[in-house]
Amino acid sequence: MRIRTALVFLFGFVLWAACNLPGRPLFAQSPAAQSLPASTWSLPQGTTVKDNGPRTYRLTVDYNTANTKGEIVYRQRVTGEYTRGLASGEAAWKNVTLANAADATAPFGPAQKRDFMEGFRYHYDPLGSMKPDFFRGFPPTAVVERNLVWDTRMIEMFGQNYFDHLKLNEPYHIISNEDTSMPDVGTFHSRDVVLEWVGRSQRNGQDCALIKYQAFFNPLEIVNGGMTLKGRSDYWGDIWVSLTTKQIEYATLYEVVVGEMRLAGQDTPQVVNIFRIAALEPESVK
Repeated sequence: MRIRTALVFLFGFVLWAACNLPGRPLFAQSPAAQSLPASTWSLPQGTTVKDNGPRTYRLTVDYNTANTKGEIVYRQRVTGEYTRGLASGEAAWKNVTLANAADATAPFGPAQKRDFMEGFRYHYDPLGSMKPDFFRGFPPTAVVERNLVWDTRMIEMFGQNYFDHLKLNEPYHIISNEDTSMPDVGTFHSRDVVLEWVGRSQRNGQDCALIKYQAFFNPLEIVNGGMTLKGRSDYWGDIWVSLTTKQIEYATLYEVVVGEMRLAGQDTPQVVNIFRIAALEPESVK
């Protein structure tokens, strides 16, 4: 269990550090696309996110721990309901649960309610979750729960903050070779975080920009609670953003962390290989 707890600890600071500083898309190369108005292939400029009252999402994250042969030996599923657009620009979480499974085929056990996140509410500040007291009241080991906050904020930043810079099918590099220090956790080096607007699509009845993101070969080092890890993170995903409201209509996240982990009292490091799969979607369309 010490090993499993340490393994699932790896991810939250990884993606937040990087972002801190199924419709089919249409592509411009097709004859039909070339006949469309020029405005079809440019994103709205100078716009802000339209929050017309609270909007609730469900984020589901699966953690798959595998051995060097690709055999899954342990799984976790974390889910939570996230609401933005509250009074005074606040966001909140509720109904956060955690479930475990022994291997690739075993059913998940009973979902465990994370009561300390029920009603967790904060001002919508891009850098707020980096402050030492932001997660006050969370158990020190509640890392996958912190990840829900970090993952959601990353997706919103990538999807909503760069319309004025993105051009169709042109990669846009938002972070290159930057180190981020996470208090009491470790460090993460963002090698090259890239966004690309790849076309238009539809989700939930909304015309959307489809934005993909990726960041590969990002070195990381963790020193926490007697556990140390040196390795790398690779992550990528897609975001469907409404062209009318700039609200996220759907998003995916994939991440692989590979490295060497050493627990307190161990002389020989263990190989860590974890694959995360996540989806963010509005509750209203479920």
